[in-house]
Amino acid sequence: MDSKPILVIKTIDGNKIGVRARIDEDFIEHEIVLNSVLAYYWTNNLPAVKKFIELFESVIKRTINELMPHKILFLKYQLKANDELDKASSIQIKIIEVKADGVEFRLDGKEILLKGIDGMESIEGDLESASFDETFEKNIETPDIVLKKYKNSGL
Repeated sequence: MDSKPILVIKTIDGNKIGVRARIDEDFIEHEIVLNSVLAYYWTNNLPAVKKFIELFESVIKRTINELMPHKILFLKYQLKANDELDKASSIQIKIIEVKADGVEFRLDGKEILLKGIDGMESIEGDLESASFDETFEKNIETPDIVLKKYKNSGL
């Protein structure tokens, strides 16, 4: 009997985002350390929400590729923010669907909430009446040279 792969997204100790992909007893896990990442964005005047989303997508892609090398990752998620993305201080990401080369992942712990992402002390804004609420569907391709490395690594 084939097991369905599982993707788990969770907040750890309020300062890390854990991304774990698992098939049976095999798993790969990566963490995003929020303080370090956000401090880098703030110091370099980068749009924190947009850069975090790019990082989050790439960590999901990498984690799954290390467990199950694939060419195309389909990622569907809802993003809510308390303001337009360049000004948002709070975001909520809800993963809706993940497929690697058509193989669907069961989703556990598929929602994260981040407050104070803009680096400001005040954490204002209600995500129930979010001014930004959009669902994204992305097909993220693994370049052939990278895919070959994943396949040859034996992970």
